[in-house]
Amino acid sequence: MSGIEALATRLSTYLGDDQVNLVRRAYFYAEQAHDGQRRRSGEAYVTHPLAVAGILADMHMDHQSLMAAMLHDVIEDTGIAKEALTAQFGETVAELVDGVSKLTQMNFETKAEAQAENFQKMAMAMARDIRVILVKLADRLHNMRTLEVLSGEKRRRIAKETLEIYAPIANRLGMHSMRVEFEDLGFKAMHPMRSERIRAAVRRARGNRKEIVNKIEESLIHCLAREGLEGEVIGREKHLFSIYQKMRGKRKAFNEIMDVYAFRIVVDKADTCYRVLGAVHSLYKPLPGRFKDYIAIPKANGYQSLHTTLFGMHGVPIEIQIRTREMEEMANNGIAAHWLYKSSSDEAPKGTHARARQWVKGVLELQQRAGNSLEFIESVKIDLFPDEVYVFTPKGSIMELPKGSTAVDFAYAVHTDVGNTCIACRINRRLAPLSQALESGSTVEIVTAPGARPNPAWLNFVVTGKARTHIRHALKLQRRSESVSLGERLLSKALSGFGTQLEDIPQERIAQVLAEYQMEALDDLLADIGLGNRMAYVIARRLLASEGEQAPNVDGPLAIRGTEGLVLSYAKCCTPIPGDPIVGHLSAGKGVVVHLETCRNIAEVRHNPDKCIPLSWSKDVTGEFNVELRVELEHQRGLIALLAGSVNAADGNIEKIGMDERDGRISVVQLVVSVHDRIHLARVIRKLRTLAGVERITRVRA
Repeated sequence: MSGIEALATRLSTYLGDDQVNLVRRAYFYAEQAHDGQRRRSGEAYVTHPLAVAGILADMHMDHQSLMAAMLHDVIEDTGIAKEALTAQFGETVAELVDGVSKLTQMNFETKAEAQAENFQKMAMAMARDIRVILVKLADRLHNMRTLEVLSGEKRRRIAKETLEIYAPIANRLGMHSMRVEFEDLGFKAMHPMRSERIRAAVRRARGNRKEIVNKIEESLIHCLAREGLEGEVIGREKHLFSIYQKMRGKRKAFNEIMDVYAFRIVVDKADTCYRVLGAVHSLYKPLPGRFKDYIAIPKANGYQSLHTTLFGMHGVPIEIQIRTREMEEMANNGIAAHWLYKSSSDEAPKGTHARARQWVKGVLELQQRAGNSLEFIESVKIDLFPDEVYVFTPKGSIMELPKGSTAVDFAYAVHTDVGNTCIACRINRRLAPLSQALESGSTVEIVTAPGARPNPAWLNFVVTGKARTHIRHALKLQRRSESVSLGERLLSKALSGFGTQLEDIPQERIAQVLAEYQMEALDDLLADIGLGNRMAYVIARRLLASEGEQAPNVDGPLAIRGTEGLVLSYAKCCTPIPGDPIVGHLSAGKGVVVHLETCRNIAEVRHNPDKCIPLSWSKDVTGEFNVELRVELEHQRGLIALLAGSVNAADGNIEKIGMDERDGRISVVQLVVSVHDRIHLARVIRKLRTLAGVERITRVRA
């Protein structure tokens, strides 16, 4: 029997005759289109689309997916247009083929940008029709099965790509069988020797373990029979890649991993799962803390099962999974299980399909918010490797988050606005740091404040792609509004030196200058000035070019309020505080960096109007400023406590403290103290001088 007829016979078990004939038609069309083309192995090219359709048939996919599998290389390899496929097989099939065709090779090591761009295309295609990714996964699986004919370097590249992108996607869509095969084939191609060693060791161990496995299996079957429960007991094999990962990641010896005996018990309905659990717990002692109920709370990819670990005979650990037949099918084939694709919008997708849709929707949202394709793929990769924790909202809803998530991740998972305005959190009704990792079962409550903004420090501890992307997005907007505001002040200052102001300049002249700098709006120009990328003085001269160019009057420096935000920073070399004579150094991308007038680091550019601007402190300056003090005093017990007490008494705050001994009698203490201004600093120093044994206090500057 020819390949297509054998496939048609398999399809007739679950598809109607009309649908099987449509798949046949697609095969003959592909056969003609690929006529004369050969695979690397020398076989006719059409054997590949046929094998891909065979993989989808094993998952009982619908006829349109199978037709797309037959035709998936036609647009790319034979020059046949999408319109021709639409005319022949209808729009849905043509769209699927086009979606799969767009997912061209993703080249990993060298072209990170290209790979990220391609992944974005995949996200778009998946959003339109999730079957695109299923056809692509089947295509990749057949390519992985036939890797041997390729060169070693190309084999490793494709295997790396499979392990990094395709295996996690199969896992995210709940397709366990496909993920395991991807991982084992990828492992074999990447590390052929390691794979073979582990395979041989597993074969040996299997022979030694046979007797114990049979005994445990018998005792489980007897236990179910005694309780009058029907269920099938199956011994579970660990796959090679997971053994390798555990040996490598958890630093476990091969014997430690193989000493665990794993079984699966498949029953008829969910109610029976819990009865079987009770029965096996009475047969062997359960291991505390190792029971997981994924039936009540399924995993992100829709996986459902009860997991428990028991102490078997002679203290042998036994891992048991208990699930129904439907859950078993779902665990192995995920979104492809019992595929019923509904084109009617009134039929809402359920279970795994709905979760997959939700995930794809989330991926698209990430794409719209991400600054560039590399940032996007970094976020998606984080989301592709979820090890979940389950936490509760104050109203009792369950939220599912990756392991290591914090309250900030939780806040963004609830809603972007909740994340952006979050200021504190309560975990199990107690105030807790926003950076604390959440644990399953905790109730998390977020405290928000109108007008609050995301903190750049959150990027150091958030885990989810959504939180990271939204924080970056909000910071970009915040940074832009602050740089526009500072740029406007700097330009107004420069223009006032010419005796004019921004409002007096004709709109036509502003438009001319914007065109010169290839900018669309005045805000773009102001933001550039605020970020230090352009000099306000130079822009002012350009704007006034037609009105004569007298030298600016530099009387009256720009006043600093302390609330300028991300586009104004204080130099760490000389730590200026209100009251100090200061100057602003324009640094591209950073905006204005405030230095002391006497700071050695800017001595060379101090009198260059293109690099430095005169600054002063505003009367209503606010905020706390760090300053470093060097205190020399006689060594005595409780020294640190005495210093801290004195600083505290003067309403100061110690940010950092360090100490080194100059000789046996004198200790030198470096203090970083936060103060409001020079008057406050003088008060702190006066308080420190009152301590017995203090010989000298100096302020450290560059």
